[in-house]
Amino acid sequence: MNIFWQNIYYKTFKSSSKLYLLIAINVVVFLATNVPGIIAGLFIRGDFITSFFYEYLALPSYLPKLLTRFWTPLTYMFMHAGILHILFNMLWLFWMGQIFEEFLGNKRVVGLYLLGGLSGAFLFIVSYNIFPAFTESGALLTSRAIGASASVMAVIAAAATIVPDYTVMLFGIIPIKLKWIAIFYVAMGFWGITGPNAGGEIAHLGGALFGFTYVKQLQKGNDWIASISGLFKRKSKLKVVSTNRDRNSNDTPRQEDVDRILDKISKTGYENLSKQEKEILFRASKK
Repeated sequence: MNIFWQNIYYKTFKSSSKLYLLIAINVVVFLATNVPGIIAGLFIRGDFITSFFYEYLALPSYLPKLLTRFWTPLTYMFMHAGILHILFNMLWLFWMGQIFEEFLGNKRVVGLYLLGGLSGAFLFIVSYNIFPAFTESGALLTSRAIGASASVMAVIAAAATIVPDYTVMLFGIIPIKLKWIAIFYVAMGFWGITGPNAGGEIAHLGGALFGFTYVKQLQKGNDWIASISGLFKRKSKLKVVSTNRDRNSNDTPRQEDVDRILDKISKTGYENLSKQEKEILFRASKK
């Protein structure tokens, strides 16, 4: 058992992949917001403890309430309504996140998760405050959004945009290309925007839109995640000057080469890259 927890600790905090950290945070939040309510339910009727967490951590659509819960666009993406909700979200995050990290490295997935979730929150709030289907039905006053689905959809859409013809084995037996998985989920989200889970489906679309747009911009040389991350990094006053120009050119691929390779992947697939192109992409992912 000790080795089991050591493995979990290593994968969460020491692994180069940040997927394990994101999954761990989601699991911890899920347990912290649900277990106390289950225990309390053995002694007291009502689920006031769980309701308390939902009240202050879920994302409200009503703007006056959002102003007093301004942290919820961040916290809602780590909340889940039940076991199946978190289970499938984390499975898809792990599967699609591995593909994303394989081609673009492991330094962007956290930013993609957060910005995808924020994009889903933005579209959810805007939609509920401008469309009569929500403003005139009373849904605006009571609707809340929870779940990592918008963030996960950003990862799915990003992976499918990078390598649309990448084939995965669905349920271990059905070969299917990433682009069809992404298209299916986007279509289902659009189909459900007037259904009982309208807010969730709208948030999914917001996340997917961000994932798609982010990769398209990345292929043009615009890395939004790196730009935002740079705003929070302290710049060193010391400058290190390298005199070995040949080594620098070999270790750090040019951005135009990376963009050209990503564009080739989107058109013909990863398997059609040359050995040299794969090596350039691998070195770029380590930057």
